[in-house]
Amino acid sequence: MTWHQITTEKSDRRDAIKKLTAGLIAGVGLASTSCSVFSDDQEKEISQLTWDEFFKKNYKIMSDEERIQTVQRLEALYEKKTGNTINMSHQGPIEDVLFGYAFNISKCQGYMDCVNACIEENNQDRNSEMQYIRIHQIEKGHGFNFEKADDNYTNQVPAENHFYIGTQCFHCENPPCVNVCPTEATWKEKDGIVVVDYDWCIGCRYCLASCPYDGRRFNWSQPHVPEDEVNKNQHYLGNRMRKKGVMEKCTFCIQRSRNGNNPACVEACPTGARKFGNLLDPKSEIRWILENKKVFRLKEDLGTEPKFWYYMD
Repeated sequence: MTWHQITTEKSDRRDAIKKLTAGLIAGVGLASTSCSVFSDDQEKEISQLTWDEFFKKNYKIMSDEERIQTVQRLEALYEKKTGNTINMSHQGPIEDVLFGYAFNISKCQGYMDCVNACIEENNQDRNSEMQYIRIHQIEKGHGFNFEKADDNYTNQVPAENHFYIGTQCFHCENPPCVNVCPTEATWKEKDGIVVVDYDWCIGCRYCLASCPYDGRRFNWSQPHVPEDEVNKNQHYLGNRMRKKGVMEKCTFCIQRSRNGNNPACVEACPTGARKFGNLLDPKSEIRWILENKKVFRLKEDLGTEPKFWYYMD
């Protein structure tokens, strides 16, 4: 088939690309070899699944049926490649829920249990500084001057004459990271969670540059998580396995929060410094904090409206 024949057919651009590149995936890296660990049938199945995965739509515009097919395909790919099974969810936002977060500076002692829980829950790379959560150790008297903060402290905590404050993605109501993404790979869901479709991210890092809170992380290398440490309960927009060259970030543990559970960091905090809940529920703890404590947000003058507040007892 010539280029003219392809482009004059009544097909969209994606169909044309499929026809032009047919066989490429099967021919590069997936073809059967004498040293392959897969059988011919396995390689054919992996090749077909990978092919279908490559040409899927952006998750944001998928139908419910397409989303089901997508997570089933990813589950099948994982099982065929590793011999193990995962449970991947595509659960959408819960009606009448808008998530918010509050951090009690008075209670944080710098233990970093939250950081470790986040790494394990969200299948973060074990070989890099990928942590979504940063705990900053700041000497009292310097205010909230992050330039004077120690983000890599190894001393015994809590250190005398210091306080601790955590940062992560703040899931802004007006997220600048979303506005700059050229492929619409990141967006804000109805429940307020800012998400990323890793397969539509091209790694331009515009979102990283536009975030005023250092809330985004880039995979400079292929993420590594030992198989026996992989969290098998995953969400398509959350803690599924990522790849080299894409952005990732906190999702308020979407695989947990959309099932009515707290994010891993909230449950792991030994001092109760972290609070999470539904901003639309007048009886929720997060609403009580906002209505009864003197709360503030970082860089409020930017108009990003973070859904992450700080307060002190």
